[in-house]
Amino acid sequence: MSFSVWLGLLAISCLGAMSPGPSLAMVVRHTLGGGRAKGIVCAWAHSIGIGVYALVTLLGLAVLLKQAPLIFNGIAIVGALYLAYMGVQALRSKGGMSERLAAGKETDALTAARDGLAISLFNPKIMLFFLALFSQFVMVADDLWGKTVIVLTPLVVDGLWYTIIAFLLSHKAVLPKLKEKAVLIDKLSGLVLIALAVRVLVTI
Repeated sequence: MSFSVWLGLLAISCLGAMSPGPSLAMVVRHTLGGGRAKGIVCAWAHSIGIGVYALVTLLGLAVLLKQAPLIFNGIAIVGALYLAYMGVQALRSKGGMSERLAAGKETDALTAARDGLAISLFNPKIMLFFLALFSQFVMVADDLWGKTVIVLTPLVVDGLWYTIIAFLLSHKAVLPKLKEKAVLIDKLSGLVLIALAVRVLVTI
Protein backbone atom coordinates (compact mmCIF):
# COMPACT_ATOMS: atom_id res chain seq x y z
CA MET A 1 0.00 0.00 0.00
CA SER A 2 1.43 3.35 -1.06
CA PHE A 3 1.62 6.35 1.26
CA SER A 4 -0.91 8.30 -0.84
CA VAL A 5 -3.42 5.44 -0.62
CA TRP A 6 -2.91 5.28 3.14
CA LEU A 7 -3.57 9.03 3.39
CA GLY A 8 -6.92 8.41 1.69
CA LEU A 9 -7.66 5.65 4.17
CA LEU A 10 -6.66 7.93 7.03
CA ALA A 11 -8.92 10.73 5.77
CA ILE A 12 -11.95 8.44 5.52
CA SER A 13 -11.20 6.99 8.96
CA CYS A 14 -11.05 10.50 10.44
CA LEU A 15 -14.33 11.51 8.81
CA GLY A 16 -16.02 8.37 10.09
CA ALA A 17 -14.71 8.82 13.63
CA MET A 18 -15.55 12.53 13.85
CA SER A 19 -19.12 12.21 12.63
CA PRO A 20 -21.38 13.05 15.60
CA GLY A 21 -23.83 10.37 16.66
CA PRO A 22 -24.59 7.72 19.27
CA SER A 23 -20.91 6.81 19.74
CA LEU A 24 -20.11 10.36 20.83
CA ALA A 25 -23.13 10.35 23.14
CA MET A 26 -21.94 7.14 24.79
CA VAL A 27 -18.41 8.43 25.41
CA VAL A 28 -19.87 11.63 26.85
CA ARG A 29 -22.11 9.66 29.23
CA HIS A 30 -19.31 7.46 30.55
CA THR A 31 -16.88 10.37 30.91
CA LEU A 32 -19.58 12.16 32.86
CA GLY A 33 -20.41 9.13 35.00
CA GLY A 34 -16.93 7.80 35.67
CA GLY A 35 -14.39 10.45 34.74
CA ARG A 36 -11.60 10.42 32.20
CA ALA A 37 -10.57 6.79 32.71
CA LYS A 38 -14.05 5.39 32.03
CA GLY A 39 -14.45 7.63 29.01
CA ILE A 40 -11.17 6.29 27.61
CA VAL A 41 -12.22 2.69 28.31
CA CYS A 42 -15.46 3.33 26.43
CA ALA A 43 -13.50 4.96 23.58
CA TRP A 44 -11.11 2.05 23.02
CA ALA A 45 -13.82 -0.59 23.42
CA HIS A 46 -15.71 1.26 20.71
CA SER A 47 -12.59 1.28 18.53
CA ILE A 48 -12.29 -2.52 18.89
CA GLY A 49 -15.75 -2.80 17.36
CA ILE A 50 -14.58 -0.57 14.50
CA GLY A 51 -11.56 -2.86 14.06
CA VAL A 52 -13.87 -5.89 13.92
CA TYR A 53 -15.86 -4.30 11.08
CA ALA A 54 -12.66 -3.40 9.24
CA LEU A 55 -11.53 -7.03 9.56
CA VAL A 56 -14.93 -8.34 8.46
CA THR A 57 -14.78 -6.11 5.38
CA LEU A 58 -11.21 -7.19 4.64
CA LEU A 59 -12.16 -10.87 4.79
CA GLY A 60 -15.09 -10.32 2.45
CA LEU A 61 -17.69 -11.29 5.04
CA ALA A 62 -19.44 -7.93 4.74
CA VAL A 63 -20.18 -8.60 1.08
CA LEU A 64 -21.48 -12.09 1.91
CA LEU A 65 -23.75 -10.67 4.60
CA LYS A 66 -25.07 -8.03 2.22
CA GLN A 67 -25.84 -10.77 -0.31
CA ALA A 68 -27.66 -12.77 2.39
CA PRO A 69 -30.45 -10.30 3.28
CA LEU A 70 -32.09 -12.55 5.89
CA ILE A 71 -28.88 -12.77 7.95
CA PHE A 72 -27.98 -9.12 7.45
CA ASN A 73 -31.51 -7.95 8.32
CA GLY A 74 -31.56 -10.22 11.35
CA ILE A 75 -28.34 -8.67 12.65
CA ALA A 76 -29.73 -5.20 11.90
CA ILE A 77 -32.98 -5.88 13.78
CA VAL A 78 -31.20 -7.30 16.84
CA GLY A 79 -28.83 -4.36 16.83
CA ALA A 80 -31.65 -1.83 16.48
CA LEU A 81 -33.61 -3.41 19.33
CA TYR A 82 -30.56 -3.29 21.60
CA LEU A 83 -29.91 0.35 20.73
CA ALA A 84 -33.57 1.14 21.42
CA TYR A 85 -33.33 -0.66 24.79
CA MET A 86 -30.28 1.41 25.73
CA GLY A 87 -32.09 4.54 24.62
CA VAL A 88 -35.17 3.81 26.72
CA GLN A 89 -32.99 3.11 29.75
CA ALA A 90 -31.26 6.46 29.27
CA LEU A 91 -34.57 8.29 28.86
CA ARG A 92 -35.97 6.75 32.01
CA SER A 93 -32.65 7.39 33.78
CA LYS A 94 -33.00 3.92 35.28
CA GLY A 95 -29.37 3.19 36.00
CA GLY A 96 -28.57 6.29 33.94
CA MET A 97 -25.68 8.62 34.64
CA SER A 98 -27.86 11.20 36.39
CA GLU A 99 -29.12 8.62 38.89
CA ARG A 100 -25.65 7.23 39.52
CA LEU A 101 -24.26 10.70 40.14
CA ALA A 102 -27.12 11.53 42.51
CA ALA A 103 -26.35 8.34 44.44
CA GLY A 104 -22.64 9.17 44.57
CA LYS A 105 -21.71 6.18 42.39
CA GLU A 106 -19.40 5.97 39.41
CA THR A 107 -19.90 3.83 36.34
CA ASP A 108 -17.56 0.83 36.30
CA ALA A 109 -15.00 0.03 33.63
CA LEU A 110 -16.79 -3.16 32.52
CA THR A 111 -20.01 -1.25 31.83
CA ALA A 112 -18.09 1.46 29.96
CA ALA A 113 -16.34 -1.19 27.83
CA ARG A 114 -19.58 -3.10 27.20
CA ASP A 115 -21.44 0.00 26.06
CA GLY A 116 -18.57 1.24 23.91
CA LEU A 117 -18.26 -2.12 22.15
CA ALA A 118 -22.01 -2.55 21.78
CA ILE A 119 -22.58 0.88 20.26
CA SER A 120 -20.17 0.04 17.44
CA LEU A 121 -20.95 -3.66 16.91
CA PHE A 122 -24.74 -3.26 17.00
CA ASN A 123 -24.80 -0.35 14.58
CA PRO A 124 -25.24 -1.86 11.09
CA LYS A 125 -24.65 1.58 9.58
CA ILE A 126 -20.98 1.12 10.44
CA MET A 127 -20.89 -2.09 8.43
CA LEU A 128 -22.46 -0.26 5.48
CA PHE A 129 -19.90 2.52 5.89
CA PHE A 130 -17.05 0.03 5.60
CA LEU A 131 -18.71 -1.87 2.77
CA ALA A 132 -19.21 1.31 0.74
CA LEU A 133 -15.91 3.07 1.37
CA PHE A 134 -13.31 0.45 2.24
CA SER A 135 -13.59 -1.88 -0.75
CA GLN A 136 -11.19 0.32 -2.73
CA PHE A 137 -8.52 -0.09 -0.04
CA VAL A 138 -9.09 -3.82 0.36
CA MET A 139 -8.29 -4.25 -3.33
CA VAL A 140 -4.80 -2.76 -2.91
CA ALA A 141 -3.97 -4.59 0.32
CA ASP A 142 -2.06 -7.39 -1.36
CA ASP A 143 0.25 -8.33 1.49
CA LEU A 144 0.09 -8.87 5.26
CA TRP A 145 1.38 -5.37 6.03
CA GLY A 146 -1.28 -3.75 3.84
CA LYS A 147 -4.03 -5.85 5.43
CA THR A 148 -2.79 -4.97 8.92
CA VAL A 149 -2.81 -1.25 8.06
CA ILE A 150 -6.39 -1.54 6.72
CA VAL A 151 -7.58 -2.88 10.07
CA LEU A 152 -5.43 -0.83 12.44
CA THR A 153 -5.88 2.60 10.85
CA PRO A 154 -9.62 3.03 11.52
CA LEU A 155 -9.26 1.29 14.90
CA VAL A 156 -6.49 3.59 16.14
CA VAL A 157 -8.02 6.75 14.65
CA ASP A 158 -11.36 6.01 16.31
CA GLY A 159 -9.76 5.24 19.67
CA LEU A 160 -7.57 8.36 19.59
CA TRP A 161 -10.44 10.64 18.57
CA TYR A 162 -12.73 9.55 21.41
CA THR A 163 -9.80 9.58 23.83
CA ILE A 164 -9.31 13.26 22.95
CA ILE A 165 -13.04 13.80 23.55
CA ALA A 166 -12.77 12.11 26.97
CA PHE A 167 -9.75 14.27 27.89
CA LEU A 168 -11.51 17.47 26.87
CA LEU A 169 -14.77 16.62 28.65
CA SER A 170 -13.02 15.52 31.85
CA HIS A 171 -11.15 18.83 32.24
CA LYS A 172 -11.79 20.39 35.63
CA ALA A 173 -13.38 23.41 33.97
CA VAL A 174 -15.79 21.28 31.92
CA LEU A 175 -16.75 18.21 33.97
CA PRO A 176 -18.61 20.05 36.78
CA LYS A 177 -20.75 21.83 34.17
CA LEU A 178 -21.47 18.51 32.48
CA LYS A 179 -22.54 16.99 35.78
CA GLU A 180 -25.01 19.84 36.24
CA LYS A 181 -26.57 18.78 32.93
CA ALA A 182 -26.54 15.03 33.69
CA VAL A 183 -30.30 14.59 33.31
CA LEU A 184 -30.33 16.47 30.01
CA ILE A 185 -27.39 14.43 28.70
CA ASP A 186 -29.19 11.21 29.65
CA LYS A 187 -32.31 12.36 27.79
CA LEU A 188 -30.42 13.50 24.70
CA SER A 189 -28.41 10.26 24.62
CA GLY A 190 -31.62 8.27 24.84
CA LEU A 191 -33.21 10.20 21.99
CA VAL A 192 -30.14 9.75 19.77
CA LEU A 193 -30.06 5.98 20.40
CA ILE A 194 -33.78 5.55 19.77
CA ALA A 195 -33.61 7.69 16.61
CA LEU A 196 -30.76 5.50 15.30
CA ALA A 197 -32.73 2.34 16.11
CA VAL A 198 -35.80 3.64 14.26
CA ARG A 199 -33.68 4.69 11.30
CA VAL A 200 -32.10 1.25 11.08
CA LEU A 201 -35.50 -0.50 11.21
CA VAL A 202 -37.04 1.84 8.63
CA THR A 203 -34.18 1.41 6.17
CA ILE A 204 -33.99 -2.40 6.34
